[in-house]
Amino acid sequence: MLIVGEVHTGLLRGRDPATQDEAGRFVDLVAGEAVLVSERPISYVRSPAVPVGVDCALVPPGAARQVRGVGTLLQRSAVTGGHVVQGSAYAEIVPSGGTARRPWSHYLTRPGVVETIGRVRGPELADTLAAGREGLDVGAVAARALDRVQRVSARPGTPRLRSARTRLRWLADTGVDGPLVRFGLGKGDFRAIRLTVAAGCPPAQLAALCEDLALHDWLLTTLIEAVRKAAPGVLARDEALRRLDPVIDYLLHLWMPDARGGDLSARVWAVLESRPGFTRQWRTLEGRIRDQLSAGAVAGLAAAGPR
Repeated sequence: MLIVGEVHTGLLRGRDPATQDEAGRFVDLVAGEAVLVSERPISYVRSPAVPVGVDCALVPPGAARQVRGVGTLLQRSAVTGGHVVQGSAYAEIVPSGGTARRPWSHYLTRPGVVETIGRVRGPELADTLAAGREGLDVGAVAARALDRVQRVSARPGTPRLRSARTRLRWLADTGVDGPLVRFGLGKGDFRAIRLTVAAGCPPAQLAALCEDLALHDWLLTTLIEAVRKAAPGVLARDEALRRLDPVIDYLLHLWMPDARGGDLSARVWAVLESRPGFTRQWRTLEGRIRDQLSAGAVAGLAAAGPR
């Protein structure tokens, strides 16, 4: 069994952080369905999952074997810390047990499951799904969830921080004790992670884990770019601090890997903290910013002179 998903992460529109009540309204996708709300260790709201129907090819065009996928993806959105918005989509990929497409009523009774029609080679399909080269456009469904939140979250003011979106494609292959973790940066905003986990791992748990990974990858990516643009040691210190000021207000307090995870999340994060070392790089950048603040404060006191 394969479980595939994608998470898009970006900065919520508006100058000021959204309150928890506002964020809850932004992600309220389904009337009558409860929004998940968490205040500790940091403000977090997540929408209920919404099924989205799909019927498409699962292999690249021109392949000798035609493999079709029919079923539903689960789509949801989340806001963290009043500043970061995410759109997510995921599904289990399972054999249909037949060669013909069934009525939609069959697929709607299995939300979050896409059935394959045709002869499937597991490793080949896994490689195709992980690279995002198939007709099952999980990323488009995730992007629509994020775009909807941005549309309904219109608030006054322009954010003082500019940041590009990132997208994390994830694939979990079940059947063995794990986890085995392979994380890589692709071109531009694309990242990919492949997990091998124990059979029976709930897809929703994997989705939550990968949303957490995507959040922290976006935070780290945004901080790296902010420090690069501030150019400490190149620009005047006052100018560097002016450029870093939004980072201090928007981002530094959000770094909490595995804040809401369980045993699987802790094990996966242990691998990522070892290599490539997410928190190690974050702390290094955070230290540079705090050093600039300290040096600026000392320079300010020296310029003021004795009283």
